[in-house]
Amino acid sequence: MKYKFFIMLFFLVNLINMKEQKIIKLPKPENISKISIEEALLKRRSIREYKDEALTIKEVSQILWSAQGITEPKKKFRTAPSAGAIFPLNIYLVVNKVENIEKGIYKYLPETHEIIQFLNEDKREDIYKACLQQSCIKNGAIIIVITGNFEKIKKRYSERGVRYTYIEVGHCSQNIYLQCVSLNLGTVAVGAFYDEEVKKILKLPDEEEPLYLMPIGKIKD
Repeated sequence: MKYKFFIMLFFLVNLINMKEQKIIKLPKPENISKISIEEALLKRRSIREYKDEALTIKEVSQILWSAQGITEPKKKFRTAPSAGAIFPLNIYLVVNKVENIEKGIYKYLPETHEIIQFLNEDKREDIYKACLQQSCIKNGAIIIVITGNFEKIKKRYSERGVRYTYIEVGHCSQNIYLQCVSLNLGTVAVGAFYDEEVKKILKLPDEEEPLYLMPIGKIKD
């Protein structure tokens, strides 16, 4: 009897938490731009200094779609290739300055092109310290955090799945770089950070590991 009570209590708490989480439907992403893929490749650079200006929700929508957006609804294929179409990556959004989105940490939901808020606190200072105090982390309008679920892909590929996950995060990161060029935004891929600290700040589940952080902002003149 006591066991059943605790199970019911657990589900009730989770239900309450789900209702408290804010879900934001993102604008539909564009698939045509004024810049060619060749020009975007030519102009791609790592940019670490940004204006103190907000991004629009449309820009955020486009960036998240470029990272892991659905491109084939039936088969659920995404913008970045994945071994066996397993897609072990997850995308988290740390908001500093975005129009009509409050500061906090959100998770991107590719299937519905939404973000769900699970932390409404400004954690940039903590992330900045966990990233060896790199100023780009503190000054970006947003930070994209790419994580990997190794256990998910190892079910099919065993230990080689770890390699595939690292390859996939490179595909994802390059997509974000090229999308930022198209939007005239700056970004840089950050791999120097304390893994356990970032994991703790984002409250990642045990099976997820942070792999890459990408601050993004408007380019300084």
